[in-house]
Amino acid sequence: MERVLKNLHLYPDGNAFYLKRKLAETLYLDPANLILGNGSNEIIEMVGHAFLNPDAEVVVSEYCFAVYPIVTALFGAKLVTVPARRFGADVAGLIRAITPRTKVLFLANPNNPTGTLASHGEITQLLAEVPPHVLIVMDEAYVEFLEDPADCLALVRLEAQPNLLLMRTFSKIFGLAGLRLGYGVAVPSLIAALEKIRQPFNINAIAQAGALGALEDAEHIARTRSNNRQGLEYLHTALSQMGLEHVPSYANFVLVRVGDGVRVFADLQRLGVITRPMASYGLPEWLRISVGKPAENHRCLVSLRQVLGK
Repeated sequence: MERVLKNLHLYPDGNAFYLKRKLAETLYLDPANLILGNGSNEIIEMVGHAFLNPDAEVVVSEYCFAVYPIVTALFGAKLVTVPARRFGADVAGLIRAITPRTKVLFLANPNNPTGTLASHGEITQLLAEVPPHVLIVMDEAYVEFLEDPADCLALVRLEAQPNLLLMRTFSKIFGLAGLRLGYGVAVPSLIAALEKIRQPFNINAIAQAGALGALEDAEHIARTRSNNRQGLEYLHTALSQMGLEHVPSYANFVLVRVGDGVRVFADLQRLGVITRPMASYGLPEWLRISVGKPAENHRCLVSLRQVLGK
């Protein structure tokens, strides 16, 4: 990233040729299976441009990622929200909610902000039973943290699921959230449709260089996965000892019930600990706590005990 700074007077590679090629090699795909976005949020907006209008319906789970409803509203489509089951997606309920007007179904797996995970069987059911007129957007932002993820990439390689779009990101396990770089994976015909909507030069030169470096750094990925696994175990155990209800997580954060979420968030922030209040997700009594380094996790829990009087 530092090496490209001296050339920032030049436009970036508008097609991110080298990054796409490296990413395709890493995932055993063809570059034609990939589209890059200014974060996964831009990929979601591309879906809106390509598929949504005021006559369309979008199916999501309760407690879904906030950008799905925002983009649905942006294009005037109708949002159909299926009640969650134990804070996770009711996959059978999502399938039942589909109508002839449904154009898109969004599912994050693991889910943000609850950290829940749909099983392999549920994913298989979803892919088999969702009709072909519905685009399945499987948001896999946290998939690299899983020990045994469902292999949806194989369906793309075989072109066996033309209505499937996978979304991934460099923000989570790669630790490059500030660069804003996400990507979509799908059959070439779907990618070509999204490319017609993509803004030119949407991925800047620094982001492309950083992502190329990140793809070479297998040690960082392994270290981050290990740190996250240990951090989740530490947080789950400590929160249980404190008597705080929380949702077992498969991502890199834990959803925990603290009472007045906004107040506890503010009190923790005054102690220098930043969490995420969940009132905007319909969970006013909950906070989302991200896994950090061991010292950061310890400091967070010490501060939480102080704020809650535990």
